[in-house]
Amino acid sequence: MKSTQESSDWDLIIKGHTSLFDLKFKDLWNYRDLLVMFVKRDFVSFYKQTVLGPLWFFIQPIFTTIVFTFVFGNLAGISTDGIPQQLFYLAGITSWNYFSDCLTKTSTVFKDNANIFGKVYFPRLIMPLSIVVSNLVRFGVQLLLLVFMMFYFYFFPVAGADFKVTYAIAFFPFLVLLMALLGLGLGLIITAITTKYKDLTFLVTFGVQLLMYGTTVIYPLSYAREKGYGTIVDYNPMTGIIEAFRFAFLGKGEFSFSSISYSVTVTLIVLFLGILIFNKTEKNFVDTI
Repeated sequence: MKSTQESSDWDLIIKGHTSLFDLKFKDLWNYRDLLVMFVKRDFVSFYKQTVLGPLWFFIQPIFTTIVFTFVFGNLAGISTDGIPQQLFYLAGITSWNYFSDCLTKTSTVFKDNANIFGKVYFPRLIMPLSIVVSNLVRFGVQLLLLVFMMFYFYFFPVAGADFKVTYAIAFFPFLVLLMALLGLGLGLIITAITTKYKDLTFLVTFGVQLLMYGTTVIYPLSYAREKGYGTIVDYNPMTGIIEAFRFAFLGKGEFSFSSISYSVTVTLIVLFLGILIFNKTEKNFVDTI
């Protein structure tokens, strides 16, 4: 017969009221199999009923690059710092798409998964983390497209345009991590707010599109400074990340300690606030959503 002490040793104790800073990171590791399952679910469910399936990973950046090249490169005549236009825009689109996907999909995680959250316990942070990880697949495919285009322009160069891979390529995993954490942090803040103010959901996609034009996706930082709004663009933490990404792969852009430090600082602050707000909201969001 088990003693009273042995029978009271539970594997998991779920409490209704815990500290704001009780983030349960250990539970995330214990539920890592669930994270893998959610990643597979996100990938399969999104493309299961599409005709072209994963080919959309290629189609979207290709068509966007064509439109940007025609509108901003040819009609508007915006400089690309001597980089072939297609490479310049594709590099910006690839990095921006990963950040924006992490943000927009995380921003609706409470609304999209209310039924699951209301029925069974698991660390709620698993869900937004699975979104960030599953988006890596799309990012990886689009990165392969960028590399393919780099090989093409290497063997078939464009007159007056040049590019080169630089030492900053060693920081590439760090840049991807920054994009993921910044998108995750902002998404966690927004999803927590939208449980109470649902109108914000309609503004997120539109706001992210506007934010893109405040980042160096369609123009280099040198062009923004030449036009007099470089300081405003510098305040966007994604600017330093995209500039470093372009410098790493194409050899043009601003890669400095100050710009990256600023992006890292903002990312850590946003992520910390996002996790705290998410942790507070997930305790009672079912009552308000």
